[in-house]
Amino acid sequence: MDLRIFTEPQQGASYDTLLTVARATEALGFDAFFRSDHYLSMGSADGLPGPTDAWITLAGLARETRRIRLGTLMTAGTFRLPGVLAIQVAQVDQMSGGRVELGLGAGWFEEEHRAYGIPFPKEKFARLEEQLAIVTGLWNTDTGKSFSYEGRYYQLRDSPALPKPAQRKVPVLIGGHGTTRTPRLAAQYADEFNIPFASPEDTERQFGRVRAAAEEAGRSPGDLVYSNALVVCVGRDDTEVVRRAAAIGREVDELKANGLAGSPAEVVDKLGRYAAAGSSRIYLQVLDLDDLDHLELISAQVQSQLN
Repeated sequence: MDLRIFTEPQQGASYDTLLTVARATEALGFDAFFRSDHYLSMGSADGLPGPTDAWITLAGLARETRRIRLGTLMTAGTFRLPGVLAIQVAQVDQMSGGRVELGLGAGWFEEEHRAYGIPFPKEKFARLEEQLAIVTGLWNTDTGKSFSYEGRYYQLRDSPALPKPAQRKVPVLIGGHGTTRTPRLAAQYADEFNIPFASPEDTERQFGRVRAAAEEAGRSPGDLVYSNALVVCVGRDDTEVVRRAAAIGREVDELKANGLAGSPAEVVDKLGRYAAAGSSRIYLQVLDLDDLDHLELISAQVQSQLN
C-alpha cells in the first residue's frame, strides 16, 4: 500500500513550511506530497500567515524535490478556467520532470469564494464535467493540431493545445461520496478514485459503485487506482497520541473512529481493513506541519510494515 502525505495549508502554513514537509516526505520514503486547494481557513484556525496557492506551491516544490509525486486533493474547479488550468498543470509537470497528478473537484466552500471575490456558480458539477473534458482534451490533442470545444459553460476555438505535460498522461484523480454522478464521471475520466474521510464499510460500497460504473462504460474496473484520504495521529504511547490529538484540536476516540490514530500497530491494523475494502493508496492528512517527528514515526513504524 502506498502512503502519501496530504496537507491542508489554508489552516496556517507558509511556503517554507510546506517545502520542509515536502523534503521530509521525500527523505522518509513516502510516495507523494499532496495539498488541498483552499484560500480560507476552516474552524478555529487563524490561517496565519495566510493562504498559499496550490499550483504556485507545487511549481516551487517541483524544482526542490526529485522523486515524490506532487498533486492536489482536490483543485477547485471554481478557482480556474479549464484552459488556464491545463497550461498550469502541464508547466508544473514539465518543471518536475513528469511527477504531477491532478485531483480535480467541483469546489464547495462558498465562504472562501466570498472572501476573495471568486464567483460561486450553482451548476458546479456540470461545470466540472466540462472542465475535465477540456483539460484532458487539450492534453490529448496531437502537437500541430488544434482543439475546439462547444459547451454550455466553456467554449474554446482553435486552441493550439499547448504546452504538453512531460508525462504521456497526467494521472487524473476524481473523488467524493456521490452515489451516481461521481462514479460515472470517475469511470469516464479518472485514473484514480479517492474517497475522503470514510469508514472501511462506506469505502467498499463506494468503490463498488465506481467499479460498476467503469464496467458500464466499457472500461476494466482494474484500470483505476482506489484510494482513501484519512486524518492521521500516531504515537509511540498513549501520552504521545493524546498530545498529538490535542495539537490539532481533536479527541483521540473520535480520531480512532474516523481516521488512523493510536499506536503504530493499531494504525497498521486499520490500514489492513482499508486494504480489504479495496484501497491500495492512503493519503495521510497531516494537520500539524511542524511535527516532523510524527512523519518519522509513521515512516519507521507504519510504512515499514506495509512494504
